[in-house]
Amino acid sequence: MIIYTHEDCLKKFNGNGHPEKKERLDSIINSIKSSNLKANFREAPLVDLEIVSLVHPKEHIKNIFSNIPKKGIIGVEKEPYADTMLCPNSENAILRSCGAGIAAVNDLMKNNEIAFCAVRPPGHHAETIRANGFCFINNVAVAAKYLQKQYSLNKIAIIDFDVHHGNGTQEIFYKDQSVAYGSCHEFPLFPGTGAENETGVGNIFNATLKAGIGSNEFIKIFDQKVLKPIDKFKPEVILISAGFDAHKRDPLANINLESEDFFKITKNIVDVANTHSNGRVISFLEGGYDLQALSESIIEHLKALKPHI
Repeated sequence: MIIYTHEDCLKKFNGNGHPEKKERLDSIINSIKSSNLKANFREAPLVDLEIVSLVHPKEHIKNIFSNIPKKGIIGVEKEPYADTMLCPNSENAILRSCGAGIAAVNDLMKNNEIAFCAVRPPGHHAETIRANGFCFINNVAVAAKYLQKQYSLNKIAIIDFDVHHGNGTQEIFYKDQSVAYGSCHEFPLFPGTGAENETGVGNIFNATLKAGIGSNEFIKIFDQKVLKPIDKFKPEVILISAGFDAHKRDPLANINLESEDFFKITKNIVDVANTHSNGRVISFLEGGYDLQALSESIIEHLKALKPHI
Protein backbone atom coordinates (compact mmCIF):
# COMPACT_ATOMS: atom_id res chain seq x y z
CA MET A 1 0.00 0.00 0.00
CA ILE A 2 1.44 3.33 -1.13
CA ILE A 3 0.51 6.55 0.62
CA TYR A 4 1.18 9.64 -1.44
CA THR A 5 1.49 12.88 0.52
CA HIS A 6 3.82 15.86 0.89
CA GLU A 7 4.69 18.46 3.51
CA ASP A 8 3.62 21.15 1.02
CA CYS A 9 0.06 19.96 1.57
CA LEU A 10 0.43 20.88 5.24
CA LYS A 11 1.46 24.44 4.43
CA LYS A 12 -1.80 25.56 2.89
CA PHE A 13 -3.58 27.78 5.41
CA ASN A 14 -7.25 28.67 5.04
CA GLY A 15 -7.63 30.88 8.10
CA ASN A 16 -8.30 30.28 11.77
CA GLY A 17 -11.42 28.22 12.34
CA HIS A 18 -11.61 26.97 8.76
CA PRO A 19 -12.65 23.29 8.70
CA GLU A 20 -10.23 22.35 5.89
CA LYS A 21 -7.05 22.61 7.95
CA LYS A 22 -3.64 20.97 8.02
CA GLU A 23 -4.52 19.03 11.16
CA ARG A 24 -6.80 16.87 9.01
CA LEU A 25 -3.78 15.55 7.15
CA ASP A 26 -1.68 15.33 10.31
CA SER A 27 -4.30 13.13 11.97
CA ILE A 28 -4.49 10.81 8.96
CA ILE A 29 -0.74 10.40 8.59
CA ASN A 30 -0.23 9.85 12.32
CA SER A 31 -3.03 7.31 12.38
CA ILE A 32 -1.54 5.34 9.50
CA LYS A 33 1.96 5.42 10.96
CA SER A 34 0.76 4.20 14.35
CA SER A 35 -1.32 1.38 12.85
CA ASN A 36 -0.17 -2.09 11.86
CA LEU A 37 -0.74 -1.34 8.18
CA LYS A 38 2.34 -1.78 6.05
CA ALA A 39 2.27 1.57 4.33
CA ASN A 40 4.95 2.86 2.00
CA PHE A 41 4.98 6.66 2.15
CA ARG A 42 6.08 8.48 -1.01
CA GLU A 43 6.32 12.17 -1.82
CA ALA A 44 3.65 13.49 -4.14
CA PRO A 45 5.24 15.14 -7.18
CA LEU A 46 4.25 18.43 -8.75
CA VAL A 47 1.87 17.82 -11.62
CA ASP A 48 2.63 19.31 -15.06
CA LEU A 49 0.04 21.82 -16.29
CA GLU A 50 -0.12 19.90 -19.58
CA ILE A 51 -1.69 17.04 -17.63
CA VAL A 52 -3.98 19.35 -15.67
CA SER A 53 -5.16 20.78 -19.00
CA LEU A 54 -6.77 17.44 -19.82
CA VAL A 55 -9.54 18.81 -17.57
CA HIS A 56 -8.90 22.46 -16.73
CA PRO A 57 -7.74 25.08 -19.30
CA LYS A 58 -4.23 26.28 -18.55
CA GLU A 59 -5.35 29.90 -18.45
CA HIS A 60 -7.88 29.08 -15.75
CA ILE A 61 -5.22 27.51 -13.53
CA LYS A 62 -2.73 30.29 -14.26
CA ASN A 63 -5.39 32.83 -13.32
CA ILE A 64 -5.92 31.08 -9.97
CA PHE A 65 -2.19 31.12 -9.30
CA SER A 66 -1.91 34.78 -10.33
CA ASN A 67 -4.28 35.64 -7.48
CA ILE A 68 -2.17 33.96 -4.80
CA PRO A 69 -1.31 36.65 -2.25
CA LYS A 70 2.21 37.34 -1.05
CA LYS A 71 0.87 37.39 2.49
CA GLY A 72 -2.40 36.71 4.22
CA ILE A 73 -5.28 34.85 2.61
CA ILE A 74 -7.96 35.65 0.03
CA GLY A 75 -11.06 33.82 -1.11
CA VAL A 76 -11.77 32.96 -4.73
CA GLU A 77 -15.53 33.34 -4.33
CA LYS A 78 -17.35 36.61 -3.77
CA GLU A 79 -17.78 37.78 -0.20
CA PRO A 80 -19.44 36.95 2.14
CA TYR A 81 -19.37 33.38 0.87
CA ALA A 82 -15.62 33.02 0.36
CA ASP A 83 -14.38 29.74 1.86
CA THR A 84 -12.09 28.52 -0.94
CA MET A 85 -8.95 30.27 0.13
CA LEU A 86 -5.55 31.09 -1.35
CA CYS A 87 -2.47 31.68 0.79
CA PRO A 88 1.19 32.21 -0.17
CA ASN A 89 1.86 28.44 -0.05
CA SER A 90 -1.12 27.42 -2.17
CA GLU A 91 0.45 26.68 -5.55
CA ASN A 92 2.64 23.72 -4.58
CA ALA A 93 -0.07 22.25 -2.36
CA ILE A 94 -2.54 22.35 -5.26
CA LEU A 95 -0.06 20.92 -7.77
CA ARG A 96 1.10 18.14 -5.45
CA SER A 97 -2.46 17.15 -4.58
CA CYS A 98 -3.07 16.52 -8.26
CA GLY A 99 0.40 15.09 -8.85
CA ALA A 100 -0.23 12.41 -6.23
CA GLY A 101 -3.00 10.99 -8.38
CA ILE A 102 -0.85 10.94 -11.52
CA ALA A 103 1.95 9.13 -9.68
CA ALA A 104 -0.62 6.70 -8.27
CA VAL A 105 -1.95 6.00 -11.78
CA ASN A 106 1.55 5.18 -13.02
CA ASP A 107 2.18 2.88 -10.04
CA LEU A 108 -1.10 1.11 -10.65
CA MET A 109 -0.71 0.60 -14.37
CA LYS A 110 3.01 -0.21 -14.42
CA ASN A 111 3.49 -2.13 -11.18
CA ASN A 112 -0.01 -3.10 -10.03
CA GLU A 113 0.54 -1.07 -6.84
CA ILE A 114 -2.40 0.45 -4.96
CA ALA A 115 -2.25 3.96 -3.53
CA PHE A 116 -4.15 6.28 -1.26
CA CYS A 117 -3.58 9.98 -1.95
CA ALA A 118 -3.41 11.68 1.45
CA VAL A 119 -3.43 15.23 0.13
CA ARG A 120 -5.06 18.59 0.52
CA PRO A 121 -6.64 20.66 -0.90
CA PRO A 122 -9.35 18.22 -1.97
CA GLY A 123 -10.73 18.26 -5.50
CA HIS A 124 -14.22 16.94 -6.22
CA HIS A 125 -15.98 20.33 -6.12
CA ALA A 126 -13.62 21.88 -8.69
CA GLU A 127 -15.43 22.37 -11.99
CA THR A 128 -13.79 22.85 -15.39
CA ILE A 129 -13.41 26.61 -14.94
CA ARG A 130 -14.60 27.21 -11.36
CA ALA A 131 -12.81 26.69 -8.06
CA ASN A 132 -15.20 26.19 -5.14
CA GLY A 133 -15.87 24.10 -2.05
CA PHE A 134 -12.21 24.26 -0.89
CA CYS A 135 -11.18 22.75 -4.30
CA PHE A 136 -9.08 24.15 -7.17
CA ILE A 137 -8.04 21.21 -9.39
CA ASN A 138 -10.29 18.18 -9.64
CA ASN A 139 -7.65 15.60 -8.71
CA VAL A 140 -9.75 12.52 -9.43
CA ALA A 141 -10.99 13.87 -12.77
CA VAL A 142 -7.46 14.64 -13.97
CA ALA A 143 -6.39 11.13 -12.97
CA ALA A 144 -9.30 9.66 -14.94
CA LYS A 145 -8.42 11.63 -18.07
CA TYR A 146 -4.75 10.74 -17.68
CA LEU A 147 -5.62 7.04 -17.41
CA GLN A 148 -7.50 7.27 -20.68
CA LYS A 149 -4.87 9.28 -22.54
CA GLN A 150 -1.69 7.65 -21.24
CA TYR A 151 -2.90 4.06 -20.95
CA SER A 152 -5.62 3.96 -23.61
CA LEU A 153 -8.35 2.82 -21.25
CA ASN A 154 -11.95 3.19 -22.33
CA LYS A 155 -14.10 3.00 -19.21
CA ILE A 156 -13.30 4.64 -15.86
CA ALA A 157 -15.62 4.75 -12.85
CA ILE A 158 -15.43 7.37 -10.11
CA ILE A 159 -17.19 6.47 -6.87
CA ASP A 160 -17.73 9.28 -4.39
CA PHE A 161 -18.89 8.63 -0.82
CA ASP A 162 -18.15 12.12 0.49
CA VAL A 163 -21.27 13.46 2.22
CA HIS A 164 -21.23 16.45 -0.15
CA HIS A 165 -22.01 15.92 -3.82
CA GLY A 166 -19.03 16.19 -6.17
CA ASN A 167 -20.50 18.89 -8.40
CA GLY A 168 -17.17 19.38 -10.14
CA THR A 169 -16.70 15.74 -11.09
CA GLN A 170 -20.28 15.55 -12.33
CA GLU A 171 -19.94 18.74 -14.40
CA ILE A 172 -16.70 17.57 -16.02
CA PHE A 173 -18.06 14.20 -17.11
CA TYR A 174 -21.76 15.00 -17.53
CA LYS A 175 -21.75 14.25 -21.26
CA ASP A 176 -18.91 11.71 -21.28
CA GLN A 177 -20.13 8.13 -21.69
CA SER A 178 -16.62 6.77 -21.07
CA VAL A 179 -16.63 7.87 -17.40
CA ALA A 180 -19.28 6.78 -14.91
CA TYR A 181 -19.75 8.88 -11.79
CA GLY A 182 -21.61 7.54 -8.78
CA SER A 183 -22.17 9.64 -5.66
CA CYS A 184 -23.95 8.98 -2.38
CA HIS A 185 -24.54 12.24 -0.50
CA GLU A 186 -26.79 14.13 1.88
CA PHE A 187 -29.41 16.13 -0.01
CA PRO A 188 -30.21 18.97 0.24
CA LEU A 189 -26.78 20.14 1.36
CA PHE A 190 -23.87 22.10 -0.13
CA PRO A 191 -23.30 22.41 -3.07
CA GLY A 192 -26.98 21.90 -3.91
CA THR A 193 -26.38 19.64 -6.91
CA GLY A 194 -26.74 15.87 -7.15
CA ALA A 195 -30.47 15.30 -7.49
CA GLU A 196 -31.30 11.81 -8.69
CA ASN A 197 -32.73 13.15 -11.96
CA GLU A 198 -29.27 14.48 -12.87
CA THR A 199 -28.19 11.51 -14.98
CA GLY A 200 -25.91 12.94 -17.68
CA VAL A 201 -25.92 10.65 -20.69
CA GLY A 202 -26.82 7.69 -18.52
CA ASN A 203 -23.41 7.78 -16.83
CA ILE A 204 -24.27 9.76 -13.67
CA PHE A 205 -25.69 7.90 -10.67
CA ASN A 206 -26.72 10.09 -7.76
CA ALA A 207 -28.01 8.55 -4.53
CA THR A 208 -29.53 11.16 -2.23
CA LEU A 209 -29.61 10.70 1.55
CA LYS A 210 -31.95 12.31 4.04
CA ALA A 211 -30.43 13.96 7.08
CA GLY A 212 -30.23 11.68 10.10
CA ILE A 213 -29.95 8.29 8.43
CA GLY A 214 -27.63 5.66 9.87
CA SER A 215 -25.31 2.92 8.74
CA ASN A 216 -27.69 0.26 7.44
CA GLU A 217 -29.77 2.60 5.33
CA PHE A 218 -26.68 4.36 3.95
CA ILE A 219 -25.04 1.12 2.85
CA LYS A 220 -28.28 -0.21 1.35
CA ILE A 221 -28.79 2.96 -0.71
CA PHE A 222 -25.10 3.10 -1.69
CA ASP A 223 -25.09 -0.50 -2.89
CA GLN A 224 -28.34 -0.21 -4.84
CA LYS A 225 -28.03 3.23 -6.40
CA VAL A 226 -24.27 3.59 -6.84
CA LEU A 227 -22.53 0.22 -6.88
CA LYS A 228 -25.19 -1.66 -8.83
CA PRO A 229 -25.07 0.66 -11.87
CA ILE A 230 -21.26 0.89 -11.66
CA ASP A 231 -21.19 -2.92 -11.70
CA LYS A 232 -23.25 -2.86 -14.90
CA PHE A 233 -20.89 -0.24 -16.38
CA LYS A 234 -17.95 -2.70 -15.98
CA PRO A 235 -15.12 -0.19 -15.44
CA GLU A 236 -11.49 -0.91 -16.23
CA VAL A 237 -10.31 1.13 -13.22
CA ILE A 238 -12.19 2.54 -10.23
CA LEU A 239 -11.19 5.84 -8.66
CA ILE A 240 -12.56 6.71 -5.22
CA SER A 241 -13.37 10.17 -3.93
CA ALA A 242 -13.03 9.23 -0.28
CA GLY A 243 -14.70 11.72 2.01
CA PHE A 244 -15.29 10.79 5.63
CA ASP A 245 -17.76 13.53 6.51
CA ALA A 246 -20.79 11.21 6.58
CA HIS A 247 -19.43 10.17 9.98
CA LYS A 248 -21.73 10.92 12.92
CA ARG A 249 -19.05 13.14 14.51
CA ASP A 250 -18.59 15.39 11.48
CA PRO A 251 -19.63 19.02 12.06
CA LEU A 252 -20.56 19.85 8.45
CA ALA A 253 -23.27 17.25 7.78
CA ASN A 254 -26.03 15.18 9.35
CA ILE A 255 -25.40 11.52 8.47
CA ASN A 256 -24.63 9.02 11.22
CA LEU A 257 -22.03 6.57 9.97
CA GLU A 258 -19.66 4.85 12.39
CA SER A 259 -15.94 4.58 11.68
CA GLU A 260 -16.28 0.84 11.00
CA ASP A 261 -18.81 1.50 8.23
CA PHE A 262 -16.05 2.78 5.98
CA PHE A 263 -14.58 -0.73 5.92
CA LYS A 264 -17.84 -2.15 4.56
CA ILE A 265 -18.33 0.67 2.07
CA THR A 266 -14.79 0.29 0.77
CA LYS A 267 -14.94 -3.51 0.66
CA ASN A 268 -18.06 -3.32 -1.48
CA ILE A 269 -16.24 -1.03 -3.91
CA VAL A 270 -13.25 -3.37 -3.96
CA ASP A 271 -15.54 -6.31 -4.76
CA VAL A 272 -16.70 -4.50 -7.91
CA ALA A 273 -13.07 -3.68 -8.77
CA ASN A 274 -12.12 -7.33 -8.38
CA THR A 275 -14.95 -8.36 -10.69
CA HIS A 276 -14.39 -5.92 -13.54
CA SER A 277 -11.15 -3.98 -13.05
CA ASN A 278 -8.56 -6.60 -12.15
CA GLY A 279 -8.67 -5.11 -8.65
CA ARG A 280 -7.41 -1.77 -9.93
CA VAL A 281 -8.44 1.07 -7.65
CA ILE A 282 -6.97 4.36 -6.40
CA SER A 283 -8.35 6.40 -3.50
CA PHE A 284 -8.21 10.19 -3.08
CA LEU A 285 -8.88 12.06 0.15
CA GLU A 286 -11.76 14.50 -0.13
CA GLY A 287 -13.68 15.74 2.94
CA GLY A 288 -13.92 14.79 6.58
CA TYR A 289 -13.61 17.45 9.25
CA ASP A 290 -13.60 15.75 12.65
CA LEU A 291 -10.08 14.65 13.53
CA GLN A 292 -11.02 11.61 15.61
CA ALA A 293 -13.45 10.40 12.97
CA LEU A 294 -10.78 10.86 10.28
CA SER A 295 -8.14 8.99 12.29
CA GLU A 296 -10.41 6.01 12.86
CA SER A 297 -12.18 5.93 9.50
CA ILE A 298 -9.05 6.12 7.38
CA ILE A 299 -7.71 2.94 8.93
CA GLU A 300 -10.96 1.12 8.19
CA HIS A 301 -10.85 2.41 4.60
CA LEU A 302 -7.25 1.32 4.05
CA LYS A 303 -7.77 -2.11 5.65
CA ALA A 304 -10.50 -2.80 3.10
CA LEU A 305 -8.51 -1.28 0.23
CA LYS A 306 -5.31 -3.20 0.90
CA PRO A 307 -6.19 -6.89 0.50
CA HIS A 308 -7.76 -6.66 -2.93
CA ILE A 309 -4.56 -7.70 -4.77
